[in-house]
Amino acid sequence: AHFRLLCSLLLPALFLSGILCICLVVLLWGVRLWIQRKKQLSSAGRDGKRPLLVAFFHPYCNAGGGGERVLWCAIRTLQKKYRNVTCVVYTGDRDATGEEIVEGAFRRFNIKLIHPVKFVFLEKRFLVEASLYPHFTLLGQSLGSVFLGWEALLKCVPDIYIDSMGYAFTIPLFKYLGGCRVGCYVHYPTISTDMLSVVRNQDTRFNNAAFITSSPLFSKFKLIYYYFFAFMYGLVGSCSDVVMVNSSWTLNHILSLWKAGACTSVVYPPCDVQTFLDIPLEVEKSTSEYSIVSVSQFRPEKDHPLQIRAFAKLLKEKRVGQEPSLKLILIGGCRNQQDEERVNNLKRLCEELGVSEDVMFRINIPFEELKRHLAEATIGLHTMWNEHFGIGVVECMAAGTVILAHNSGGPKLDIVVPHEGRVTGFLAEDEDTYAETMAYIFSLPPEKRLEIRENARRSVHRFSDQHFEETFLLSVEPLFK
Repeated sequence: AHFRLLCSLLLPALFLSGILCICLVVLLWGVRLWIQRKKQLSSAGRDGKRPLLVAFFHPYCNAGGGGERVLWCAIRTLQKKYRNVTCVVYTGDRDATGEEIVEGAFRRFNIKLIHPVKFVFLEKRFLVEASLYPHFTLLGQSLGSVFLGWEALLKCVPDIYIDSMGYAFTIPLFKYLGGCRVGCYVHYPTISTDMLSVVRNQDTRFNNAAFITSSPLFSKFKLIYYYFFAFMYGLVGSCSDVVMVNSSWTLNHILSLWKAGACTSVVYPPCDVQTFLDIPLEVEKSTSEYSIVSVSQFRPEKDHPLQIRAFAKLLKEKRVGQEPSLKLILIGGCRNQQDEERVNNLKRLCEELGVSEDVMFRINIPFEELKRHLAEATIGLHTMWNEHFGIGVVECMAAGTVILAHNSGGPKLDIVVPHEGRVTGFLAEDEDTYAETMAYIFSLPPEKRLEIRENARRSVHRFSDQHFEETFLLSVEPLFK
């Protein structure tokens, strides 16, 4: 009897879900045809020839970080190479005009565009703000990006769509509803196998709260949620026709999640190598003071406390009165109130460890001052775990400091690697190894240090604007065929 009842319920349910699926397919097909029609009506130019519209999805294009440098270099590269291309940028920066944004790109990065860019200003950028989703942030932001992408698609339907900020969930939207050829530049996978292992091993980190790590049930639930999200992320990412990643570390993660090896390639981000190479390099004069410089935004993942602790350890173990004095200079940007609070906590840490006199904070300083600090420094310090690339690391090497970075991510796999068989810098993992390595670098004769600095300089040419242009054009070529 139960079986008969189940059958009598199951058949109508299957029938109903079948009809709903058909309705959904018809609806989506209708939307696609409507969008294509819209595109045809709006796209013919004055002379009947229509330019090829290449759109970049970059809601924070006025932010002035490494990701934005990639965006403007990519646009300039396409403008140099293709005559009939109009570049469009979807942005949520409604507090600035198009002219101001382009002017900002020139002022910050010294990148001058050849032709004007069309900006499409989006109203719903708040939907991708992390602060809107205190829980299930990844899922919330990803669904938010779909709505933001839909707004973008309705305002302008391009021929080629490139997501340059890591909003992979917009890719199927533009491919299947917009009928575009689609590509993306991935700076950082939205979810990585490292994040899964942090939850699996119940580690407490800045993105894995203590109340979750202390409860096996919460940890299991979060793990299931992460696996589901990783599966969805793999699904949408694999829709791309062209995938560019910024480092070997990102490549490994994207290959394991998206499984789109045939169309994936590494395109190193363009670093302003030349500006730093202009700093003259010579054997240090005998000096009474050596400086260690760190350049990175005051964000939790950059791990400034590790730098201060390692420096304090170095000072403690250095026998007083024997060697020149040491200074640690922390240079970085503060984006908001939380960053400023973080700097205050770091200053308190310096007081606790008794090194306040020896640590300098330089916040939001002009570029010329940054260059001066780097020119005078002996060691360039970087402590982020699993930094996906590390533009700051490249800049320190180009400026001629002896780099000491974290033994993980981009610095380990791509940047601080031997060049023509010679040492280009050093890697460390914790307070002890950082302190030991700094002591070792200071113990080297100046000539030996100069040799390492010269090797490092020679090795960074592969991160130049010119190298980026060549690899970027090779990667996006399939989209223009």
